[in-house]
Amino acid sequence: MSDEELAKDLGLVSAMTIGIGTMIGAGIFVLPGVAANAAGPAVVVSFVVGGLIAMVNALSVSELGTAMPKAGGGYYYINRSLGPLFGSIAGMGDWMGLAFASAFYCIGFGQYLAVFVPLPDVGFLNPIQLGALLAGFVFVAVNYIGAKETGSVQTVIVFALLAILTAFSVAGFFSFDYATLAGERGLAPFGVGAILPATALVFVSFLGYAKIATVAEELKNPGRNLPLAIIGSVGIVTVIYAVLVTTMLGVIPWPELSQDAPVAQAARAAFPDSIGPVGGIAAASAAVMTVGALLATASSANASILASARINFAMGRDKIVTDWLNEIHPSYATPYRSILVTGGLIVVFIAFLGRDVEVLAKAASVLHLIVYALMNVALIVFREADVPEYDPDFEVPLYPITPILGAVLSLGLVAFMDLVEIGLSAGFVVAAVAWYFLYAQDNTERRGILSGYLRRREAELPDRVIDAADAVAPTGGEGPTIMVALANPRTERALVTLAAALAQHEGGRVLGTHIVTVPDQTSLARAAENRERLDAASKELLEAAKADAEAFDVPIETRTVLSHRGIEEVFDAARTNGADAVVMGYGGTQLASGRAERALDELTHDLPCDFLVLDGRELELTDVLVPTAGGPSSDLSAEVARALRETLGVDVSLLYVADEGEEAAGREFLREWAAEHELSDSTLRVEVGDVGDTIGRLGEEYSLVVVGATERGLLSRIVRGSLAIEAVESLETPVLLTERPTSRSLRDRFFGRR
Repeated sequence: MSDEELAKDLGLVSAMTIGIGTMIGAGIFVLPGVAANAAGPAVVVSFVVGGLIAMVNALSVSELGTAMPKAGGGYYYINRSLGPLFGSIAGMGDWMGLAFASAFYCIGFGQYLAVFVPLPDVGFLNPIQLGALLAGFVFVAVNYIGAKETGSVQTVIVFALLAILTAFSVAGFFSFDYATLAGERGLAPFGVGAILPATALVFVSFLGYAKIATVAEELKNPGRNLPLAIIGSVGIVTVIYAVLVTTMLGVIPWPELSQDAPVAQAARAAFPDSIGPVGGIAAASAAVMTVGALLATASSANASILASARINFAMGRDKIVTDWLNEIHPSYATPYRSILVTGGLIVVFIAFLGRDVEVLAKAASVLHLIVYALMNVALIVFREADVPEYDPDFEVPLYPITPILGAVLSLGLVAFMDLVEIGLSAGFVVAAVAWYFLYAQDNTERRGILSGYLRRREAELPDRVIDAADAVAPTGGEGPTIMVALANPRTERALVTLAAALAQHEGGRVLGTHIVTVPDQTSLARAAENRERLDAASKELLEAAKADAEAFDVPIETRTVLSHRGIEEVFDAARTNGADAVVMGYGGTQLASGRAERALDELTHDLPCDFLVLDGRELELTDVLVPTAGGPSSDLSAEVARALRETLGVDVSLLYVADEGEEAAGREFLREWAAEHELSDSTLRVEVGDVGDTIGRLGEEYSLVVVGATERGLLSRIVRGSLAIEAVESLETPVLLTERPTSRSLRDRFFGRR
């Protein structure tokens, strides 16, 4: 039901090296020569402008990341905020953008590989494309079999690159010549108008910072470290780019700067041929730079392929793409199909677009800039919709100017791309929209925050706005239907809070049902004719339920049902409306022997869906205790606890009551059960003693106790009593009794499971 929790084992330095290591790749080792050919020495300003645009976006990414430190990054934020249509555009854009970027990095690898190894022309492939294809096959194979860089290796690579580039900068400082930088035509030989088109070309050099947000869930202290890592990595890399490009153009005239291996060429010119008796310094320096370039481009390409698999997984989980892509290899435990599809795209891009590195770089930038623009809009929606769980530790300065500026700058930079890159990217966006309407709309379930925000303001907005929102809304079900059975105004808020929290967590809806019990002596038809008094009370109750549910940003429908049967009608309403779970109050439900069914129903019927029965009028949730000994209803208790943790931020404690001398086995059971139910970060408590007494003693420490209904058979429970009922009746703390329907034979119903 919830995303897998990842270990928080990444510190600030490790997070920063993820961003720096991805950005210091082919961007600086390949593009200076190409960009200088388009803008002259003014290309230094292009790199700085690109860094400033990236910095504005980095502020928004930092806020989103600290508000929702989840794996997935930009796709997750956009899908959650703007809904699955824009989520499809963002997911496909990220995926294709990474494929273009990977092809670009592979071309960079091929360019520097050709310095070391003479490669032949093969068919329509030049030596650089051939080297890039070889690299692409290797990187795809590495990801296919599951081998990967560790964080420590990535850190070593980054610091090695920084050391190499620092040595180059120092040598270049002593060889720097302003006359070489300015040349015969000045600092802006093509005019200042060439700066922004060159910025559009080099922006691919700044794509790595957003990858930090994709590992936000693994960061220690993300509220502090995430913005420091994202903003810090952009700032550091911008300074590095400005210094390095200035140095290159100060030792090699810009018209002569290599468009294939500029850093190696500049190193050969910056370092002396010999130092004292030691010769070959310049050649050795160029070789070291080449090795650094190979490491950087390889690291960037591998990281991009790895990230693309994560995006496919996230989209598959949300049913935007078929989960066929996320099939796990039986031996390597990798999403091999996703990796192969991405690898195929990379190979196609290298083969057919690899002769023009500008196309690959700009296409990657366009798609990422579209995603960045949507992320800024997503931030505004989160803020304006006042989502309860949106509580960032870092907030962008000068809101809403900053996110608006980020969106405008991102889309504005797209205008300086060439028509071929804009056309390619527009084609992928159109394909994403078409895919949404042809496939995803009928399969995905979660609506975005924007949809609920518009619905709450339906009376203030033009009909065409609401109609447009409905037209693009997902139709693959609204997620699960959580029916809440209402009867008492004093318990309404507590019940709706539980139902809405579950619906929000699962992307579902709440069905508020007020079942009015009519005496047997009165016909339902006669009661319906005299409903004015009943309608007034019911309307007040259901309007309160609507208000409470909408605070969670979940859709809610309400209805009133007249019935002679009371509790039995709850079962029928659940079946009729296809409810996935029912939330109801304890009082007056005629619970029997610790189950939500009555004794006679126990023998003849199964529950229609999950049942949650609350004993308590008010809920002020801060922490939850979940006793467990295993079983389907305990599974349901775990799901409820996760939903409350992730929507309301409650702390969860798990309890296992062991027999004397069985504490170690109990701890092992509880650890395994917690891991299986994605609650490993919960507090684990193992106690010895009577189960009921222990729950009664510890339950008073918590704001809610969630107890799974007993699995003992009917006769067994009549003779020996019921833990669930004991817990409900003895605790002052509110108790939630959970029961999941199971298939039980008649023997099981009488005597219990073996």
